[in-house]
Amino acid sequence: MTDQTGPPLGMGPARIDPRDRAQLAESPVSGRRVRALFAPHTGALAVVGVTVVAASLVGLAQPFLLRAIIDDALPHGDTRLLAWAVGGMVGVAVLTAVLGVIQTWLATTMGQRVMNELRTSVFAHIQRQSMAFFKATRGGDVQSRLINDVAGLQAVITNTATSVASNVTTAVGTAVAMVILDWRLSLLSLVVVPPAVWLTRRVALIRRDITAERQRVMADLHGQVEEALSVSGALLTKTLGAEPARQASFGSTSAHLADLEVRSQLAGKWRMASMQTVFAVIPALIYLAAGFPAIMGELTIGTVVAFAALQTQIFRPLLGLLSMGAQWIASLALLSRIFGYLDLVVEVPAPEHPVPLPPDAPGEVRFEGVSYRYPDGDVPALVDIDLTLAPGTSLAVVGETGSGKSTLASLMVRLADPTAGRIFVDGVDLRDLAPAELARHVGVVSQETYLIHASIRENLRQARPDADDAALWEALRVAQVDHVVRALPDGLDTVVGARGHRFSGGERQRLAVARTVLVDPRVLVLDEATSALDTETEREFQAALDRLSRGRTTLTIAHRLSTVRDADEIIVLDAGRVVERGTHEELLAAGGRYAALAS
Repeated sequence: MTDQTGPPLGMGPARIDPRDRAQLAESPVSGRRVRALFAPHTGALAVVGVTVVAASLVGLAQPFLLRAIIDDALPHGDTRLLAWAVGGMVGVAVLTAVLGVIQTWLATTMGQRVMNELRTSVFAHIQRQSMAFFKATRGGDVQSRLINDVAGLQAVITNTATSVASNVTTAVGTAVAMVILDWRLSLLSLVVVPPAVWLTRRVALIRRDITAERQRVMADLHGQVEEALSVSGALLTKTLGAEPARQASFGSTSAHLADLEVRSQLAGKWRMASMQTVFAVIPALIYLAAGFPAIMGELTIGTVVAFAALQTQIFRPLLGLLSMGAQWIASLALLSRIFGYLDLVVEVPAPEHPVPLPPDAPGEVRFEGVSYRYPDGDVPALVDIDLTLAPGTSLAVVGETGSGKSTLASLMVRLADPTAGRIFVDGVDLRDLAPAELARHVGVVSQETYLIHASIRENLRQARPDADDAALWEALRVAQVDHVVRALPDGLDTVVGARGHRFSGGERQRLAVARTVLVDPRVLVLDEATSALDTETEREFQAALDRLSRGRTTLTIAHRLSTVRDADEIIVLDAGRVVERGTHEELLAAGGRYAALAS
């Protein structure tokens, strides 16, 4: 049966959240943009609207059929009329139930399609953002906007819109039916219904405020659990001896939540009590009024019973309509936040007409007058960099912290674009390469190795989804970590754990090397890959890197000079500028900045 009640009894109408108003004031949502979301589903919307209106109108036949039974069929023994009226009541019930199922199916299907399209669009657009966006944005904010905000629109698309149509149709239709039944009782309703609606709304607002506070406390509780019981959080708590403070904070928040739960339950009971009182008082007043013929005139029993049913029926849609304004504002605020992400400018856009690299591209890299300044930086990170890496050669970049080494590496894999100048791979500007093409041609092994919480096989196949087990084992062998995996009971099916904590730092790094081996890039960027390892682990990992680098053009960002002494060329950066270049021996003999770093 079509829902004509508006919000659930436990929820009730809501005040407009000032934060929603502020969001819309900052980023208004145009009607054109909202309509564009539903433009592909116009036909489904029309069918849903017709179904809602039809179900609401059909349901209004029940009181009239009831009056016919009480006033005519039963007193006069008219079995034919009785059969038709009873059959009509059954038919109305069945028809409204079927229409309700159809309405739910159509509205939910359409809503989920819109949600899927919107969610996918936001996800894809965020993925195209530069690393500067991810560094400046909390991961929780991105997840909340992508999942919670989009999911919050579900209620609007599948419930609110249909509820408006249903409640308006029911309220107007019921009011007309009440006047048709008896205009004097309709006047009585003008006195009875408004205070009844006000009472129920008042209690509902109290519960809504408590519920909102409970949600905020629940979110805080979830945050404390994640911070204290994650791998990194547990490590921090134990090393700082912060268990008592954590427990006290958690206990305080939990106690506050328990208090809110009690208040919410009591408010809910008051809500139900007020509703039950209203539903009892309304027909009682009608029966009382019907007992004074001098005032109300002659009323049949059937009219009184039918009118009492209608007056109770009009109460729910009116209450539902009162909540629509706040729900609509909240929905627009959600859309404003979502559109805010969709409107982000992509700082590193994919080319509209990408240029493919030939399969036998040798792997030449060339920097021409490359400079870079961070969006919020006053001092350039790189200035006029001119470099050429011949195919199969190795170039090492050294310098003090903040000299621009990692910035150079990030430009090489197009995590950002140069402020000035260009970078070429085999004669093609990086800006003209499709992201997937660049990833296949340029591989990266960095200091921060990220492994997903999945099996070793799934982690490796992120680089090459079609790789069979033979290819995976070969990649592990090249990375000199195959013996570690073979010793595990589950082998390739071993779950690496959160962020790969199942393995040591060196093992995680070598798994990352194996992942890069599967890509088989012509150009390799090693961004301080060994800086976080101890001497022994570094020696083992360096052997794996040497095997990986063999025959590839390699750009090495180095923190420890011991890892770059065999490079074909070494450059020294200082404040973003190349101040020295040459081989290890040449730079030591020059006695300059490199020699100072080596001492």
